[in-house]
Amino acid sequence: MIGGLRWYGVGEKMFRRLVAVVLVGEAFVFFFVALVAWAVRRDTPGEPAVAYLVIGCVLAVVAFLTSGLLRRPWGVTVGWVLQFFVLAASFVELTMLVIGAIFLALWITALVQGDKMDALTAQFHDTNGSTA
Repeated sequence: MIGGLRWYGVGEKMFRRLVAVVLVGEAFVFFFVALVAWAVRRDTPGEPAVAYLVIGCVLAVVAFLTSGLLRRPWGVTVGWVLQFFVLAASFVELTMLVIGAIFLALWITALVQGDKMDALTAQFHDTNGSTA
């Protein structure tokens, strides 16, 4: 963990759930922004409209698959890379800057709160002598 944020490694149950929800939400955003970029630019000569659609759909699939790969140590790292791509999409569609900032805030919140929830759950089970 660097700066209190997880950059690599496998989190516990609630960590993975919260982070996966953010990634699935981003998958939908990538898909719909790809559709918007394609529709806006398809009649403009010299614009690679189909490339926007293909790249957006590929990023949507990667975000969706990454939500299932959070049990791997590099799953969180791929999630960070996707956060970069959400912000980089603002070069194609300017409104993605706001959406990217919102998803970055959600991502960081999920990382921090997921670890806190897992720590509190472990503390509760240790205090009460329960086994999970």
